[in-house]
Amino acid sequence: MVLPTLPVTLTFLTLLALLSIAKAADNNSTTSGLILLNCGESTQDDDDGGRSWDGDTGSIFAPSMKGDAAIALGQPPSLTPRVPYTTARIFTSNYTYSFPVSPGRMFLRLYFLSTAYEYYAVSDAVFGVTARNLVLLKDFNALQTAQAITSAYLVREFSVNVSSGSLDLTFAPSAHQYGSYAFVNGIEIVPTPDIFATPDIRFVSGDNTSPFTFDADMSLQTMYRLNVGGPAISPKGDSGFYRSWANDAPYILGGFGLTFWKNDNLTISYTSRVPNYTAPVDVYGTARSMGPTAQINLNYNLTWILPVDAGFFYLLRFHFCEIQHPITKVNQRVFFIYINNQTAAQQMDVIVLSGGIGRTLYTDYVIMSTGSGQVDMWIALHPDLSVKLVYFDAILNGLEVFKLQGYGVSNLAGHNPPIPQIPVDPSWLSSDARKPEGDMQAAISGTAGGFAFILIALFSTCVICRRKKAAKSSCKTDYGHRPTERKKSTCDIVHRFSFAEIQVATKDFDGALIIGRGGFGNVYIGDIDGGTKVAIKRCNQKSQQGFHEFQTEIEMLCNF
Repeated sequence: MVLPTLPVTLTFLTLLALLSIAKAADNNSTTSGLILLNCGESTQDDDDGGRSWDGDTGSIFAPSMKGDAAIALGQPPSLTPRVPYTTARIFTSNYTYSFPVSPGRMFLRLYFLSTAYEYYAVSDAVFGVTARNLVLLKDFNALQTAQAITSAYLVREFSVNVSSGSLDLTFAPSAHQYGSYAFVNGIEIVPTPDIFATPDIRFVSGDNTSPFTFDADMSLQTMYRLNVGGPAISPKGDSGFYRSWANDAPYILGGFGLTFWKNDNLTISYTSRVPNYTAPVDVYGTARSMGPTAQINLNYNLTWILPVDAGFFYLLRFHFCEIQHPITKVNQRVFFIYINNQTAAQQMDVIVLSGGIGRTLYTDYVIMSTGSGQVDMWIALHPDLSVKLVYFDAILNGLEVFKLQGYGVSNLAGHNPPIPQIPVDPSWLSSDARKPEGDMQAAISGTAGGFAFILIALFSTCVICRRKKAAKSSCKTDYGHRPTERKKSTCDIVHRFSFAEIQVATKDFDGALIIGRGGFGNVYIGDIDGGTKVAIKRCNQKSQQGFHEFQTEIEMLCNF
């Protein structure tokens, strides 16, 4: 038998190594370079969408685990996806995963299940995550975040541009809490084209916009990804990047708007400006508009409220597509886009910009979020009367909101959400009372807590604000810049509570009854009408600008 020469042997071993890397990175996916790592697992397993995840035990991505614990849960809590949440990797000291990747932009998703792991207190899971010099999470409190958004499992999604051949992720227990540890259940890496460096991004400042230059090396965190007017879309239903699209209904102010689907005989057409991976066809195939009644539409804004971290720039991507007849011509539906009461776009005509019915379009805007902690971002649409309209209406099909790393600052880490004033029993996180599995975006955003109370809270605050302003109010609104005054008020159909009644319902705004805090004041739980539980939001007059915006929006809602 003739033994192979040394160069041939090395070539053979090199080939085996390359094949091993390719297998681990591909995971039977059609997306080249996809990595799905099931942390704490030693074997391969498939998720609910049929994608195959590799265990990190013995993985080329995780050399020398140094005794860090692999925890097997067996069966995760009810309503939690099985993979990658059946196992976890626990770190009591800093540890770095190293992923060989091709240079370029990619989505990085981190999966966390906040639960009591054996020998580790759930409250001690406080840690940071960095990608080389970029801080992704800092003093991240998994339990506090899970309690705030009422979901035991959390997803954090980032878009990073890797210039070298390796993406290194370091998990580090907090230096500010004794006995802290880090953990992770799953890591996903999905290569993408550079989907953000488009030439038409506008920076919004007041009522003016200017060109915004997107740095190719800039990193982003996904805060919201909404299928406006349509159902949630799972990663399996996305257009190539395994993104989750949540329904927008929890974020609509007052629950207003009309949802609809495309005409049966209409085909959605992508363009060179909007390639088919921009968003799945189901995003463009559904929409939310203001409704068919012009007089109503002129007196309100179609508004979404999205809590975000203050002190960062945000990229907002609006997806549009006219999908129903008779909207086929210019000047039929033209509207404003407002972000935080600033004009991002006027004379927004989807037919003009897209080229016709059924053709896809998106527009990008960047805005700075000021303040401290978590603040509310207001997004509003309103008919533009500067042109001769046929329909006094507005439309939106999809919305994405991304936090931008600051220029010269390698940081995307925000604050932990406020601690719930009524403590949530950690054992609740293992119950059936969580959000359903399909609503992934609430977990991605990390800021959706409290919206179950918003409708009744707005109603109650509406009453309080109008009682205080009754002498001056004409039942109109200046929010949205130029809505017209209605000739006849219908505010009398709203049941009014006196301020004294509200004081009784909240035990004079007892701090023990606070169930949430927002940009405009505290939210209290109260009893009205003999025991009906409601949430009551008290306007915070210390912030005059915020109070004005909230109050006028609430007065508008009274018109209905």
